[in-house]
Amino acid sequence: MAPTIPFSDSSDVSDFVINKGHGVKGLSEMGLKTLPKQYVQSSEETIDDSKILAHESIPVIDMSKWDDTEVAKSICDAAEKWGFFQVVNHCVPVQVLEGVKEATHRFFGLPAEEKKKYSKELSPSNSVRFGTSFSPQAEKALEWKDYLSLFYVSEDESSSLWPPACKDEVLEYMRKSEILIEQLLQVLMKGLNVNKIDETKRSLLWGSIRTNLNYYPICPNPELTIGVGRHSDVSTLTILLQDHIGGLYVRSADGENWIHVPPIEGSLVINVGDALQIQSNGRYKSVEHCVVANRSSNRISVPIFVNPRPIDIICPLPEVLANGEKALYKKVLYSDYVKHFFRKAHDGKKTVDFAKLSN
Repeated sequence: MAPTIPFSDSSDVSDFVINKGHGVKGLSEMGLKTLPKQYVQSSEETIDDSKILAHESIPVIDMSKWDDTEVAKSICDAAEKWGFFQVVNHCVPVQVLEGVKEATHRFFGLPAEEKKKYSKELSPSNSVRFGTSFSPQAEKALEWKDYLSLFYVSEDESSSLWPPACKDEVLEYMRKSEILIEQLLQVLMKGLNVNKIDETKRSLLWGSIRTNLNYYPICPNPELTIGVGRHSDVSTLTILLQDHIGGLYVRSADGENWIHVPPIEGSLVINVGDALQIQSNGRYKSVEHCVVANRSSNRISVPIFVNPRPIDIICPLPEVLANGEKALYKKVLYSDYVKHFFRKAHDGKKTVDFAKLSN
């Protein structure tokens, strides 16, 4: 049960949220009238309403004829220009999407002591992690989000070590998304003159998979903080299920403004990650995005991160460079790239500089 008295100092807040496992959900449920100072972001990290392009939107693509030439072209064009698009009439059943949303609420509805069993210190596996914010030890200000991160190792490990409150629904969501992932990668690779995805390529694109359950609780001063700070994903592709609340914003092509990604019932949001930007030699864009906090509603989202294996070396694909195009990125061990991402606070598109070749 969350305490109802104010905290005497900032270390009490950190202890309650991080060490005791209440997360920001516990803070939110105390009915705080003002945002604790640890969560107050600088103005450059929050979204100014004047920077939102209300009449712009990312493409929405009907996947029912995914291998049609025009549909394939629209997928590649969206990956090149926007880095983000929504898909409808995909093959993931609506009841599976609803099931994983319900399971997300069920997990975060557990008592703090139950969720804490999956914290970094207590989790039965490095592949299962309950946490808050992004990287608290590296951040000047914390983000208004709790999460459960599930790295898929095997069916046996998932069945025995993932939280019972959500494991079946998450596994089903991952299974049912495989066809969609396969379709998208086939189309995007053909756009790069890779006509067959052999085992080596498959590993480089889709050698590992991670699913996060994200919870963004009601916030007393959403204009002062952020749900997730500005960043691009380190994945090949991200398949995102969002609920009906909204709050995801994508950086516009001018690099100055933001575009809201409105929830569409039954849709999934797809975005290019840094690994695909690197392997496509910058053809496909991994775009900066963020999530705002909300004053009136709790929000959830469930991204599937489709990644290379940690042991894979990523660099521009030979097919992309076959016509003499100059490589923009060096060879990078994927696990090194991911460690670089997680050892710092969210900082827009700076992570990809780790892999850039100097001129």
